[in-house]
Amino acid sequence: MSASIRTYFRHLSLRSYLMLGILLPVVLFILVDSVVIYRQALAAVNTAYDRTLLASAKAIGEHIQADGEAESATLHALVPYAALEVFEADNRSRMIYRISDTRGALIDGYEDLALWRGQLPALGPYAALVDFYDDVYRGDAVRVAVLLQPVAIKRARSMAVVQVAETLELRRALARQILLDTLWRQLALASVIALVVFVVVQRATRPVRRLSLQLQQRRVDDLTPLALDDTPVELRPLLDATNTTMRRLHHLLDNQKRFVRDTAHQLRTPLAVLKVQVQSALRGDVDARQGLTEISHTVERATQLANQMLALAKVAQLAQEKATESMDWAIILREVALDLAPLIADKALDFDIDTQTAPIQTHAWMLRELSRNLLHNAIRYSPEHGKLQLRLLCDASHAALVISDSGPGISEELRKRLFQPFSAGQAHSGSGLGLAICLEITHTLGGQIELVNRVVQGRIDGLDATVRLPLAAPSADLSTKP
Repeated sequence: MSASIRTYFRHLSLRSYLMLGILLPVVLFILVDSVVIYRQALAAVNTAYDRTLLASAKAIGEHIQADGEAESATLHALVPYAALEVFEADNRSRMIYRISDTRGALIDGYEDLALWRGQLPALGPYAALVDFYDDVYRGDAVRVAVLLQPVAIKRARSMAVVQVAETLELRRALARQILLDTLWRQLALASVIALVVFVVVQRATRPVRRLSLQLQQRRVDDLTPLALDDTPVELRPLLDATNTTMRRLHHLLDNQKRFVRDTAHQLRTPLAVLKVQVQSALRGDVDARQGLTEISHTVERATQLANQMLALAKVAQLAQEKATESMDWAIILREVALDLAPLIADKALDFDIDTQTAPIQTHAWMLRELSRNLLHNAIRYSPEHGKLQLRLLCDASHAALVISDSGPGISEELRKRLFQPFSAGQAHSGSGLGLAICLEITHTLGGQIELVNRVVQGRIDGLDATVRLPLAAPSADLSTKP
């Protein structure tokens, strides 16, 4: 099937596809059946008319006589009118006959009718010395019956060859008439089938059209589930999937609205503080250096908030793009740890890192952002001179990153909302977007993330942040360029 035909079928409507898929085989069957019927009709007509030819040949053969004796005997025939009158009923056919001896000498009839040179069939349809064949006489196709007729002679026996030929106009006309009668009935049957198929397809696709109309008439913000009443069983999986998608979209829109609302609130606060600080510095209420320091802190916090908001938006963008390379998570972790080394040294943390090669099919930015946020949080909440351990382990199908700090852990109340945007662990400790970014990245990569308090001898000894991500397929190329 050519590309243009495949394209045509892909653009067909469901009704057109059903109509074409049902009626096209029916039409093809009718065409093939018509050819078969015509051939069968022609064969049946030939069989019937061959009997008539044979009867005429026998009628002629019965009137062949011999004069003389033995080798000097001569054959002659008196062709009766009864042998020819059967062909006079229709002027569309002509009869030609020839009577000759076994040597080919003409006894009676048409001399220009070609002499029979064939052989008798080993097992013919008639219990006589008879053969049938097709030939051409004076440019017209004819059907010829040959009868070898024994003739009794004194003290000997002779054999006469009787050939009776008939033109095929009547046979073909009769076969065509049978074909036309059959075609009219086949056409009537095809029309009934087409009408029934059209009505059935119209009724079968009515729920689809009704559903399409309902969706077109909906408001843009209407994400309520579609009703399943009077819906065919075949459409229920589609409607269930559509309703599931609508629920997800509704949840997504609610989250986006909440995120925009919280973002506006979070940005409004540092901007308002910044405005007050600038006005206070301009009036001279505070020392210039102190005022600039406060302004610098406020700008730094607003910048961090804006960067993390952009990072959250970038996660959503990269989620739509398929990653083509596999990144070694171990290399990225060590580079991130090196970047954050000044913060680790500033708190004099006892830092330990242990990694294994872990190919992850993703964008390098995602792994870097995920690792940076988790490690930065662990550094922030770890006390000075505390312990900080980073481990990257692999099994057959997943890589697990475990970052263990020595901080205060998290409460159950905080655990419920910790991954929500703008839910910081401690007041004024950050924008509250870091863990939300980590959650989005982990879900985008098909992994899991959890924060679990590490309890030693009945007290919280720190927090373990664990991220599990699926490993890339073995055939994927491992890139060392994060």
